[in-house]
Amino acid sequence: MDLVIRGARIADGTGQPLYSGDVGVSAGRIAEITGAGTLTGRRTVDADGLVLAPGFIDMHSHSDLQLLAAPDHLVKLGQGVTTEVLGQDGLSYAPVDDTTLEALRAQLAGWNDDPPGFEWDWRSVGGYLDRLDRGVAVNAAYLVPQGTVRMLAVGWTDRPATAAELDRMRELVATGLDEGAVGMSAGLTYTPGMYADTAELVSLCEVVGARGGYFCPHHRSYGAGALEAFAEMVDVSRRAGCPLHLAHATMNFSVNRGRAPELLGLLDTAIADGCDISLDTYPYLPGATYLSALLPSWAAEGGLDATLRRLSDPDTRERIRSAIEDTGSDGAHGVPVDWTGIEINAVRRPENEHLLGHTVAESARRAGMAPAALYFEVLLSERLGTSCLMHVGDEDNVRTIMRHAAHTGGSDGLLVGARPHPRAWGTFPRYLGHYVRELGVLDLAECVAHLTGRAARRLRLADRGLVRCGHAADIVLFDPATVTDTATFAEPRQQPAGIPHVWVNGVAAIEDGRPTGALAGHSLRGQRGQRARRSGQ
Repeated sequence: MDLVIRGARIADGTGQPLYSGDVGVSAGRIAEITGAGTLTGRRTVDADGLVLAPGFIDMHSHSDLQLLAAPDHLVKLGQGVTTEVLGQDGLSYAPVDDTTLEALRAQLAGWNDDPPGFEWDWRSVGGYLDRLDRGVAVNAAYLVPQGTVRMLAVGWTDRPATAAELDRMRELVATGLDEGAVGMSAGLTYTPGMYADTAELVSLCEVVGARGGYFCPHHRSYGAGALEAFAEMVDVSRRAGCPLHLAHATMNFSVNRGRAPELLGLLDTAIADGCDISLDTYPYLPGATYLSALLPSWAAEGGLDATLRRLSDPDTRERIRSAIEDTGSDGAHGVPVDWTGIEINAVRRPENEHLLGHTVAESARRAGMAPAALYFEVLLSERLGTSCLMHVGDEDNVRTIMRHAAHTGGSDGLLVGARPHPRAWGTFPRYLGHYVRELGVLDLAECVAHLTGRAARRLRLADRGLVRCGHAADIVLFDPATVTDTATFAEPRQQPAGIPHVWVNGVAAIEDGRPTGALAGHSLRGQRGQRARRSGQ
């Protein structure tokens, strides 16, 4: 036996009660599970009552670039995360051509940065997954991003796709799944993905479902009209025969306070009718996105340069201001923006650093400007490459949704900027510390199942997510009495406490609380991608 973890309390990822035992690992896999104190191996770690669980699975991650640029990835390893799902919200970097890649690098700079000197040596989904396989700290699965696909086939215009363009999009989605993607994401409050109508989404999801993938939408509204937006996604899933995973399935903004039971009732009815539905959430109230996401969709049509021209025109600025402040733009989820709840947390230009950590309302007051005027000037100065926190959550909704049987965990964490959301560093220990130990919202074994086994089942990972013989040895040891998030909004890049050991594919990644520097992760490809690799295609 290469490794024996002795005397652990095992939370096996099923939700069943914890039990004591030894776990033996050989050749990167769990080889034996026995009663405590019975196994021996070349190396032994005394768990001393710590909880042993499958490595946590981040179902909604934005590490697409940072996992490659800084592959040691302590931000997730420190939380016990051993697998991430990339390609979220309909916008990522594969499949692309040269023109689309250049546009995406600009559009997503507020999410992912645009690292100088970074080698962009892929254009296909398969090429991106191959790049991950050169050496990263955690495993990663990928979703074909619907907005990126629409850029390639249709461009940045707000119109229905032609029949030929729809065929092209279906072909791009099929190819991405055949190369190893596990599904398709959508970002239906982001351009150009938001320009797709329901019928277009159904057509693309037919391809996804037929190839064994799932649909993961950031739907059209998390504010006014949220329930209708959720219902549209359920309808797409039902009509296409495609499993549905609802990204960051929150009920935000004051208009939705206390309405989580309505959402869960909608989902339970669909599940009872045979729909395959799951969801993820993060255990925090504020959301995070790029600052320009608040713009109405018509103002962002045509891409970066067209948007900047509109923001420079006084008459158009007034139209945009009215849409944001008076009626609530589609980019702002149909709710008039409250500038006291929009906090700038990342800028790229030094002259704007004084804005960090302050709301648009605060900074506008200090500058003697109207909030919308300051907002426009920041977008122009940053060429849209900045991000914000949106203080819009409701605690009762957060707790209600995380209890649901279809729930999984996702950080939705951005890793760049001066003050990124602390959920990138704290999501998984916060579930275990705050919501399990302190509040008792979830039982410990049940919470582990949400963060592991249920997520693996959605991803169709037959050999991960459970403590089972033959499964990959993605393992975390944590102390249930001390595990906690330490990341705050003022100091977000803080490692959690109470997680001393993490193994990825049987290799020690965190040892006695210290990172080893091992890069034992790799891409986790969908079944069609696995078959293609085995056949040498």
